Amino acid sequence: MAAKTKDMTKGNPFKLLLVFALPLMVGNIFQQLYTVIDTMIVGQVLGVSALASLGAADWLNWMMVSVVQGFTQGFSIRIAQDFGAGNTKAIRKDITASARLACILALCFIVFFEMALPPFLRVMKTPEDVIGGSLLYLRVLFLGIPIVMAYNTLAGILRAFGNGKAPLMAMVVACFVNIVLDIVFVAFFHWGIAGAAIATVIAQGCSALYCLMAFRRIDIGKPEKKDWENDNALNVTLIKLGLPMAFQHIMICVGGMIVQTVVNSFGMLFIAGFTASNKLYGVLEMAATSYGYAVVTYTGQNLGAGKYDRIKQGVRSALIVAAITSAVISVCMLIVGKGFIGMFLSGTPEEVAGALDIGYRYLAIMSYCLIALYFLYVYRSALQGLGDTMMPMLSGVAEFVMRTGVALLLPMLIGRDGILYAESSAWIGADVILVAAYYYRIHRLGKEHKQLAEVENTNIS
Repeated sequence: MAAKTKDMTKGNPFKLLLVFALPLMVGNIFQQLYTVIDTMIVGQVLGVSALASLGAADWLNWMMVSVVQGFTQGFSIRIAQDFGAGNTKAIRKDITASARLACILALCFIVFFEMALPPFLRVMKTPEDVIGGSLLYLRVLFLGIPIVMAYNTLAGILRAFGNGKAPLMAMVVACFVNIVLDIVFVAFFHWGIAGAAIATVIAQGCSALYCLMAFRRIDIGKPEKKDWENDNALNVTLIKLGLPMAFQHIMICVGGMIVQTVVNSFGMLFIAGFTASNKLYGVLEMAATSYGYAVVTYTGQNLGAGKYDRIKQGVRSALIVAAITSAVISVCMLIVGKGFIGMFLSGTPEEVAGALDIGYRYLAIMSYCLIALYFLYVYRSALQGLGDTMMPMLSGVAEFVMRTGVALLLPMLIGRDGILYAESSAWIGADVILVAAYYYRIHRLGKEHKQLAEVENTNIS
């Protein structure tokens, strides 16, 4: 069991979280690297119009990925809790049920997203000179939904076991495959924007295959024939964990699509600058997502083991690390961000200058508010690890309200730059819900634990 897994119910919480998160962080760096290079190649080789097509497709693509991640993260919560409790039989049943549900969901998502693409792009007011490229790019990507589902399911299982290194290596492999194929398909084969999408799907397939190989080396996770028997009660439990998280992501994405709709009305240059800065969004949050995964696993395992005081210690440690990390990243982005944004842009000097100015203003606003995003991930992940996916879902509703409210109203008051405040406002709105929910939940958990201890002491005496 110990060879490829990590028990987070013992040892220093600060060290455990940091050691677990670092490989995931490096993996996110590689994931963002191939996303950034993908965008750079499209922008430099195919021009501003193709870059705008990618930008118009961003939120729909992120919606698909986020819905998949919502369900698979929900599945992994149960696995982490049973791992912390040392229940090997339950772990195997969790895995088989998760795999079965993942296959069913992947097929449903392909049908839905492929059918929904044209009306979604129209509703988002995607410009006519952009919509064709966006539609082509997304159709190719969405054919790879089963691959995305396979990777996220396997990576979630590995993280639930405390294994952050295998998902890291999977991202390293995917990064290099994607970069090489981007150059070959776009720059040499001249397959255009479809070539970039094909390269991404193949790279995702390589990452899923690597995670599968890592999973097969973990004895505790190898199901037996009887574990594949259908368990409706377990299916319902997993769906109850995953569905609120998927809905939370949907709300966030719908809000983002509304923002993109407003952005699309400002013309191609604004779209290009906004898109270039959005591609650095992944760099801004890459450590936050890693800390989030670490907190979910840590909290889930310690809840399963009944070690409630360690949960509070771990969350405090995660908040300290999150605050320091967000400050460092913010300063770096304010110093070098403009240079990075410029790497995505090509065209006439006037076009580049206009898009660059828009992109950097957006990046600066997000950088100033970055600590709110990092705290969001810590508190939301702690609640999820505790098995509470409803309050994180409500935080997604708060994000939706803040993001869309600011996007629709602020531009009318201060001009189109008002849209640049939508994202950071959404983080702050979610934090209000999550902070209150976490401290209420942890207080109640501690009270229940104390009452249980008193009962046990009374029975002993």
